[in-house]
Amino acid sequence: MDHFTSRFSRRDFLAALTVGAFAAPALKLFTEEALRFIEDGDFAQELVRTPAQTEGPFFPDRLPLDTDNDLVVIGKNTTPAVGEITHLSGRILDAKGEPVKGALIEIWQVDNNGAYIHTGSDNRGRLDKNFQGYGKFETASDGAYKFRTIKPVAYPGRTPHIHVKVSKSQRELLTTQCYVKGDPRNDRDGVLLGIRDTRQRQSVIVPFDPIKDSKVGELAAKFEIVLGVTPVA
Repeated sequence: MDHFTSRFSRRDFLAALTVGAFAAPALKLFTEEALRFIEDGDFAQELVRTPAQTEGPFFPDRLPLDTDNDLVVIGKNTTPAVGEITHLSGRILDAKGEPVKGALIEIWQVDNNGAYIHTGSDNRGRLDKNFQGYGKFETASDGAYKFRTIKPVAYPGRTPHIHVKVSKSQRELLTTQCYVKGDPRNDRDGVLLGIRDTRQRQSVIVPFDPIKDSKVGELAAKFEIVLGVTPVA
């Protein structure tokens, strides 16, 4: 809970307005920054909107036959992709913080060799044939999504990242990227540093933490996505 709302509830504030001795200091604390926590006459936790980022040149020009949310195994193939298996999950929320049902989330990224499945990828000759490279998932009423993929690696000129696109009813709502917390290349990545708002920039950098008791060293990453719009149902 933020500093302001931890000190004052809506009830406290209304009471402050009616009690003269308390009204002055309460109103003094009620700054422009605090006003951002009011919506429709109520206090609300401010949500940091997920910033839009470039789609880049390598959105798949030919989608794989398998486009499910497991990028580690293709179809009935039993050979997994090379890389640190990562469970990427989170929720898609609208501008009011409500979960978005029926949102389509797509992700795409390089394989462990730094190659996209796009035919123009520089490292296409080293492509891991067992990595799907692209996946999609449609959210239920809770707005949640989940993917099984690999921890992203760098390719020339970029820090490790996963591309993300959100749409609903065939309308694109957001394209962004997800980054690995603690990667030193983040500090010199032009695309990431192009997000000028510090809080927004930090919102797309997430921990890739080891899953306790995983026998194969799997990781978990949680990426919450807050849209700048409220989609039409």
